[in-house]
Amino acid sequence: MKLTGWGRYPSFDSTIFAPSTEADTIRLQKGLASFIPRGNGRAYGDAAIGSMSSLCLRGLDRIRSFDAATGRVSVEAGVLLADIIATFLPHGFFPPVVPGTKLVTVGGMIAADVHGKNHHRSGSFGDHVESLRLALPSGEILTCSPSENEELFFATVGGMGLTGTILEATFSLLPVETNWIRQETVVAENLEAALATLAGHDETTYSAAWIDCLATGAALGRSLIYLGEHAVLRAVEALKPGAESKPRLRGAGLPVPFDLPSFALNRVSVAAFNELYFRKGALFAGTPFLNEMDPFFFPLDGLSDWNRIYGKRGFLQHQCVIPAEYAQKTLSEILGRIARRGNASFLAVLKKFGPASKGLLSFPSSGYTLALDLSIDSGVFDFLNEIDRLVVESGGRIYLAKDARQSRATFEAGYPGLARFREIRRQIGAENRLASRLSDRLGI
Repeated sequence: MKLTGWGRYPSFDSTIFAPSTEADTIRLQKGLASFIPRGNGRAYGDAAIGSMSSLCLRGLDRIRSFDAATGRVSVEAGVLLADIIATFLPHGFFPPVVPGTKLVTVGGMIAADVHGKNHHRSGSFGDHVESLRLALPSGEILTCSPSENEELFFATVGGMGLTGTILEATFSLLPVETNWIRQETVVAENLEAALATLAGHDETTYSAAWIDCLATGAALGRSLIYLGEHAVLRAVEALKPGAESKPRLRGAGLPVPFDLPSFALNRVSVAAFNELYFRKGALFAGTPFLNEMDPFFFPLDGLSDWNRIYGKRGFLQHQCVIPAEYAQKTLSEILGRIARRGNASFLAVLKKFGPASKGLLSFPSSGYTLALDLSIDSGVFDFLNEIDRLVVESGGRIYLAKDARQSRATFEAGYPGLARFREIRRQIGAENRLASRLSDRLGI
């Protein structure tokens, strides 16, 4: 069948196999060539589309064990982050790192080594994985951890499924007192102020900035910066007297019933949205308030098919990380070019990263990361090639889980662990067995 990533571009034929047990998974993969494990299909580009076949692991959805004394949980790879939150948050536990959607599998979170609003404090999800069970292409099952089969572990964390099929993982949840986030909004009048605000809040657990990509001149990079902490009971009582400490979690988001026409997102409509969003956010600036988990961490999950907003042609997400010493110059140039072009993203997010994550192909490294959604039009690919050159010149890299079109040269310039990763793939017999459209395109 035709498969795409969440951006709905590109589209490829791939045969899908959907095992329901670990034994079925191992049996199936022994006979597959040029396949890739696939979770819930939330990688934006071609990372979870097998060259010939895709092994969908949503059937491996069992929670194996949980220790309430330590928060340690073991789950199969196809368990959704949403299910972990729904199961354990009412009992006072929350995942240590969450990306911008909860509709991802644990296996996918490890393969992409996802990060969240707390990378500057807590690193990426892979930093919290204590162990995983990995099925090699041969069918051999290995337990991998930072102290057992450690090279294979750090190749698998961030390895985009190219070292084997993750069957199960163990990690520890965070104890929390309530389901609320104590949020504060800070207005940054330009990019320089946004970077300074993020840098000045390293002690804050969660931080991220929404950027108005159409602002120009002295307002280039104007932002709303969201700071958050897990609210303790006394904060809930002070800020929202009488509020429940554990409000109900949201269910499935409202559907987008049809593909919007391509002209719906244009400079005028996005500029109007950005202006309204900025003004509304600025009204809350400076005063702490309580926000629920879902709108703070997963605002887009409120629309179950929000990718349809970009129309049938789909969209591209471009996420880069720029070292701190070049962030002001490079990000100013990127935002200036986007504003001039007018194919603006209303979903532009800036975050500060802490030290580099440990996976050989993990994306996060020290600096600032900017994520942009751009609708597909006739000139967007050439435009993004120009942006890539700025990223490479600054010593940055592009996130593989969001990528659908970067060149092999751009990729190789950004990932110094690539040679060792390729060698490990050769050693375990994955080189000619595990292959995605992304690995084909980038020569991984």
